[in-house]
Order: sequence, then structure tokens, then C-alpha cells
Amino acid sequence: MSTRLLAPLALAALATLAACSKGVPSAAVPQPIPVKVVVVTMFEDGAVTGDKAGEFQNWVEGQKLDTVYPFPLGKYELRGNDAGLLAICTGMGISNATASIMALGTDPRFDLSHAYWLIAGIGGGDPHDVSLGTAVWSKHVVDGDLLYEIDAREIPKDWPYGLLPLGGQHPNDTEHSWTVDTLHFALNPKLTDWAYQLTQDHPVADSAGIAKFRAQFTGYPNALKPPFVTEGDTMSSSRYFHGDLMTQWANDWMKLQAGSDANFMISAMEDSGTLTALHRLANDHRVDLDRVMVLRTASNYSMQPPGKDAAWSTTAEYPEDGKPAIDAAYQVGGIVVHTLLDGWATYRDHIPGN
Repeated sequence: MSTRLLAPLALAALATLAACSKGVPSAAVPQPIPVKVVVVTMFEDGAVTGDKAGEFQNWVEGQKLDTVYPFPLGKYELRGNDAGLLAICTGMGISNATASIMALGTDPRFDLSHAYWLIAGIGGGDPHDVSLGTAVWSKHVVDGDLLYEIDAREIPKDWPYGLLPLGGQHPNDTEHSWTVDTLHFALNPKLTDWAYQLTQDHPVADSAGIAKFRAQFTGYPNALKPPFVTEGDTMSSSRYFHGDLMTQWANDWMKLQAGSDANFMISAMEDSGTLTALHRLANDHRVDLDRVMVLRTASNYSMQPPGKDAAWSTTAEYPEDGKPAIDAAYQVGGIVVHTLLDGWATYRDHIPGN
């Protein structure tokens, strides 16, 4: 695959200074590249191309993102193509995501003012709501780390778990609690509905491995289904949490922070970090928050099946190493990306669904 390696940012800056010092007309100075869609992925296995695919590689190879942008402030190089698609792999965890998205958002090589942002990755699904491989479009992202916690061996007997809101005196205490502006992120519901309606009939691929694994979840009708596309909400936490009690906490926490209509369906690590950065960038009018979408696909379950315990759930291998979910994020997300690119004459200035 042929690859064009663009000049590093430092060289571009030096070239601009040199041009100005020689009196070169400003029109000769490189202008920021207008980006139509940014795909945000979180992890990669090995190299960016040519080996086992993580979240990033499917987009790089499948969308022919052959233009390499050196990105020393990030975890990986950026990749783009002439259609206006740019992809980033932030690195795993909230801190990596925050730093990487801030670095991209302030990079003078790109004009992101009209860009749509698609966060597309895998996560842990709630078996009450989803099956393995299911794609979840989120209207709410809630941080699951900003709270008080006590050791499970010291939880009062009348408490359901040892996790409390900041300032709270007991679980789900809203009377005494306080919050921060990076705990709950409400996404554009009309854009989310549009993305869901566009993809809801997409036949997400099933496989023997995930079918065998989900068969253990007797009594959970949604977990037993072949993968599908739905709308739900995402818990963002750098802690991997597992078990039926922690899944109950996630459902309670989601409603406590995002409202009674919110429904925890999938857990992920990075999204509150990505959204924190995007909110800061929006304060400087670098990005448009109404153009942000979150798509997570279930690679595993957040709790154990009947007959197993939480420790088993925590250490169980992902069926087929998560590949069905990785592929689903690319396939479902790709429908939205191509619709935006193909209809750019309309979608540049008019957000779909609005």
C-alpha cells in the first residue's frame, strides 16, 4: 500500500516562518486541512497495518487512510484520506484519550470546525439489554470513576454496594452530593437518533464463538439474541468492573447522573476523557459538540452468567478475542461515515436529524 508521509508539524512551522520572513504572500502559506469526519478509536494490536486488527486498523485499511500525519503528542500517527476522513487511535484509558484529543484539537494542520466526530470502539455489555456484537448508539456518557469508594469488606449491611456520589453519605445520595462538569455528557439526541435509524436494520454479523458464549446466559433474553443495533448509554471508567452487583450499580449510577430515561447498556474506558477534551475545545470554537456520536459494540458482558461468579466474569477471555465486536464497530460506524461524506454538500452546514 502506497503511503504519503506528510511533513512533521515542526517543519511546517519553520516553513511558514521562512515564507513570512521572505515576504511571500500569505496565500502561499499552507492552509489548515478541512476535515469532514474524525473517527476516534482507542487501541491497536501491534502495528497499524498488516497484522491482527484492533479498533484502528480496520479503518486504516478498509477506508484506505493512506496519508500519514506524524503525531508526536499522541500514541499513534494520524491517518487520513482525500475524502476528508481522519482517524486517530488515542491509546487506552481516560488520561490517554483526553491528552490525544486535546493534541488533535489544537493541531494547526487541521480545520475541525465542521467535522463530525465518531467514537467507535468495543465495550462490556449489560446482558439485560444487549448481546455480544451488539452496537449501541449512546445519548449519554457518564463517568464511573469520579465517586467515593470503600472496600467491599467494610460496606454497611444495608448498603447495596460501597460506591457513593462525591460528598454523599450513602449510595445514590443526592441530598448531600456535589458534582463536576466532566461526570455527565449529554450528546445530541437528534443526531444519535439519526445514526440509529440509519443503521438499525444493518445485519450485524454473528459467529459461532459469540453464539456459544451467549448461550450461557439463560434467563437473559437480550443476551441470547444474535447481535443487533440499538440505542442506550455508556459508562466510562478506567476501572474494569464486573459482576451482577456492579452492573446494578452501573444502572443506578447512570440514572442518578443522566436522568430516569437513561439506561446503562455498555461500559467503556475512554469516552469521558474524549468528551472532556472536546468540551474544552468547543469553548474555543474549535469543534462543534452537536456533531459528536458515540458507538460502542459489546465484546464481552459486564457480569457473569447463571452458575458462574464475578471473579470468573472478570477473568474470562473475550469470545473470539473480541473480533466480532471490533468488526461491528467498523461496519456499523462505516455506514454513518459514508453517509456524511457522500452528502457533505448538505451535512457540512446542516446537522442530520436537526
